[in-house]
Amino acid sequence: MRRPGSLAVALLLAAAPAAGQSPSYAQLQTFSYLLSQVRLNYAMPVSTEQLVHAAIDGMLRSLDPHSRFVPRAENDRWLAWQAGRLAGTGIVLEDEDGAPTVQAVIAGSSAARAGIQPGDRVRALNDTVVAGLGARDVQLRLIGDRGSRVRLRLERGPRTAPDTLTVSVRAELLKPRSVSDARSLAPGIGYVRIEEFQDDAGKEVREAVGRALSGGTPRGLVLDLRGNPGGEIQAAVDVASLFLPKGAIVCRTEGRRDDADRDYPASADATLPPVRLVVLIDRYTASAAEILAGALQDHDRAVLLGRRSFGKALVQRLFSVPPNGDAAWLTIGYVHTPSGRLIQRSWSGLSPEQYYALAGRGGAAEDTVAVYRTDSGRTVRGGGGIEPDSELPASASPPLWWSLAADSNFDHAVADSVGAALPNDPRSRAAWLDDSAAWRTRLLEPYLARVRRRVESAAVDGAQAGKIAELLATRAAEVRWGADFGETFQLHNDPDVRAAIERLTAAAQR
Repeated sequence: MRRPGSLAVALLLAAAPAAGQSPSYAQLQTFSYLLSQVRLNYAMPVSTEQLVHAAIDGMLRSLDPHSRFVPRAENDRWLAWQAGRLAGTGIVLEDEDGAPTVQAVIAGSSAARAGIQPGDRVRALNDTVVAGLGARDVQLRLIGDRGSRVRLRLERGPRTAPDTLTVSVRAELLKPRSVSDARSLAPGIGYVRIEEFQDDAGKEVREAVGRALSGGTPRGLVLDLRGNPGGEIQAAVDVASLFLPKGAIVCRTEGRRDDADRDYPASADATLPPVRLVVLIDRYTASAAEILAGALQDHDRAVLLGRRSFGKALVQRLFSVPPNGDAAWLTIGYVHTPSGRLIQRSWSGLSPEQYYALAGRGGAAEDTVAVYRTDSGRTVRGGGGIEPDSELPASASPPLWWSLAADSNFDHAVADSVGAALPNDPRSRAAWLDDSAAWRTRLLEPYLARVRRRVESAAVDGAQAGKIAELLATRAAEVRWGADFGETFQLHNDPDVRAAIERLTAAAQR
């Protein structure tokens, strides 16, 4: 057996605690010794600052994917973006199974026009791989001066055999908003889409509900939280207070320190009409959006439709790190729904696919998920995230090459010419909502013919063909009748929204 060299002997001696030293002090000695050896002997020059920051990053990432160190320069850049002095691409990223993953795409943004979808995983920026970078690090690299462009290489689909695509996105000044749409879906049935939870979310939602229910006798309301990445807890409480009685618990937070334990009650008696409520969620509904959905479900105030939500609800505190103005976000607690369900999903050793299989319906995994009760005694299940009362199948997605073609404006080239030729009268507009045969012959077939001359392997199955035809028809509707009718067209053909209308209509008839 070889004897250890002098460096290894020195390391072993340095790591051994002297008599009377605490184990913690001994570990700090080990770190200090290694820091010095790396700085002096590593093959390439490295600064002490670089090494210490890397060690801090490693320490925080070993705790959970959301605790992080923020150097002052990066924090200043982030604050400049939030203040509107820098532009963004419209992508919201989250760490998911070790990869920066698109959680939300802001409607109308450069990313949306490029065909980027929730679930896409970022692998490279301008041909530089992002391996080892967290979602926050990548998000910062997508912030820049207005008009600047960045090329993204993305992965889509199963991790074992993913498809890859490269698109270019442009930085734009995007105005943050909580509510992105409010309208009537049917007589007495309103629709409000909450895009994220900004500080004034309560006020925005209250005004939006008033607009959505302004015509006729209110019968029901659809709150759309799909793809909502969340926001601050208090913003979720403010919105929940519009629907719940004063004092009803919206959520509870628990941590190791007493000051992390807190109840968040509704702040005032419900100020909105007591109409029936349906909430739409999906696997990209997260954070404050999950808090709102869980509170409305636990108090039997709403029926939830869709897919199990993302499962991220943490209490984090910003700690100032002297002496240079750096900072660190540290998880100090977790969020529970009123019935006691832990919203945060496990991130230890489970891929998203494994997690959702474990926490989903059916099979032996069902027995591993704890059962909770709503105020009326209905069964709801834990396991991370919020499980809907009725699970709806996910709608079809366009194929990978759709994003490549969209990046080249092939969709606009076809849809814009057809839209400009549509008759501009109410009867034609109403007929276009359901004329799938016209979408196929006037839009889909010419589009596929054009794309196949430029994109290899532009294959499409039946469900994908229908989705592409619908997307092209939406664009044509926007060109002919305006952006508002384009939104109406999308909602009219959205299977989740249709399911919500059917649920509210059936309830009103009982």
